[in-house]
Amino acid sequence: MDSPRQQGLRRKLVQQLEQKGIKDPAVLAALRRVPRHLFVEPTFIELAYEDRALPIACGQTISQPYTVAYQTELLQVSPGHKVLEIGTGSGYQCAILCELGAEVYSVELERALYEQARERLTRLGYRPFLRWGDGRLGWPTYAPFDRILVTAGAAEIPPALLDQLAEGGRLVAPVGTGPDQTMLVITRQGNQLKQEAKGLFRFVPLRSPDQRETE
Repeated sequence: MDSPRQQGLRRKLVQQLEQKGIKDPAVLAALRRVPRHLFVEPTFIELAYEDRALPIACGQTISQPYTVAYQTELLQVSPGHKVLEIGTGSGYQCAILCELGAEVYSVELERALYEQARERLTRLGYRPFLRWGDGRLGWPTYAPFDRILVTAGAAEIPPALLDQLAEGGRLVAPVGTGPDQTMLVITRQGNQLKQEAKGLFRFVPLRSPDQRETE
């Protein structure tokens, strides 16, 4: 399942991410532990430890490792944090959050991706809370959340997600209408929301149920 060769490739990838500026030791350690090759399509398994996004089912992608590391570092997750992830996808980012000791709640629009991620994460021993549904609505039953991570680009941050951000909480999301989106970090202080821009990235779009892939 996780051979010495794959472990070596993973260590090499993490070294490359360090050279690109990822500094958080906990994030780097989580990346060393999670076997990315078990989250990619079999066709692309030999590319699992290259720093690139790869196609998965339903027209979606597993994000570039640098992007995963960068978003996770911006999120500043501590053990015990209640984290909402919008867009489970392959489950890879979810596994990273679990490795950081977070209590993870993840919502996926595509039924096939939800089922695949649930099986994959369970098999690897991760126990996040997963739901099939419209991520733009968050997960109000379990709100508020200490951290919210959006893994798809949107023209604006859905209001429901801002409403579900806890006092002192932190939200990371790519926002924009062009091919590239600005990575935004939103922090809540009372009734005030502070916003910081943290560079340009390219994500698949955050979709509504009527844009879902045909099942």
